[in-house]
Amino acid sequence: IAMPTMLSCTVSLPPAYRQRDILAFHRRDPQEVAESATDTSLRKGLAWNGRPAHLELRFEPDRAEATLTIDDAGSAECAARFEAMVRRMLGLTQDIDAFEARHRHHPQVGALITRQAGLRVAVAATPFEALTWAVTGQQISLGAAVSLRRKLILAAGVRHASGLMCYPDAKRIAALTVDALGAAGFSAAKANTLLSLARLVADGALPLDTWLQTLPIDDIRERLLGVRGVGPWTVDYTLLRGFGWMDGSLHGDAAVRRSLQGLLGMEEKISEHDARAWLAAFSPWRALLAAHLWAAQKATAP
Repeated sequence: IAMPTMLSCTVSLPPAYRQRDILAFHRRDPQEVAESATDTSLRKGLAWNGRPAHLELRFEPDRAEATLTIDDAGSAECAARFEAMVRRMLGLTQDIDAFEARHRHHPQVGALITRQAGLRVAVAATPFEALTWAVTGQQISLGAAVSLRRKLILAAGVRHASGLMCYPDAKRIAALTVDALGAAGFSAAKANTLLSLARLVADGALPLDTWLQTLPIDDIRERLLGVRGVGPWTVDYTLLRGFGWMDGSLHGDAAVRRSLQGLLGMEEKISEHDARAWLAAFSPWRALLAAHLWAAQKATAP
């Protein structure tokens, strides 16, 4: 019997680091089938090199300590890749200081940025998880998307020795059928899109993990848009949540437009065209501003 393999790393955190933003992203599912978070820690099940793995993150005032326990790992592991994943997940690759310095005096969003200073975008463990989450969440409420995501995890059936379910990798989802996904609540269109993406990733035609190293944005966008069922919002959301890229224009996001409407004090709804034009001035941080707009709407929600 192969023994579990453990990777570990410690990363420094900047002053006044907002761990609550990161933990809230992983606390979406109240049933906690694949993630469990407290105010200072996170447990998450994921696939690592095709094996069930258990990520544990513990936050201290000035650092985060991370361990990854991999079932029956066998082959050599890459500690540098693990640390890079942790840093992405914690938003530590995001140049938020430059964004805040540039726009903190903006007449319309300056007060918002100052009030939410230090906000970072939580990033999924893998680009594939972000991509499939984006497809799952298309055109439905967050609550419905979380429920669908849970059913996808359960349908894939990857469980770590700790008992935690693991978010499945591309090969595991590619092995599912349209009928199995339909039984889990996915529409035929979403099921076919998920299976197409999973097969392309598993076959290497969509080299998401390689793209993490080079970040060829135009190529990523073109290749993903070539898949039926993937539109501009899905691509920009994936670039943000999967790669930590801060310049996607999330003008197609209804919550972004609602928050922007309130911020600007407009009575009429803002169109996607007008939202795109307004966000353009904030390049190369358009997606980071969108995250501020998301956070502002949550803060004012009843």
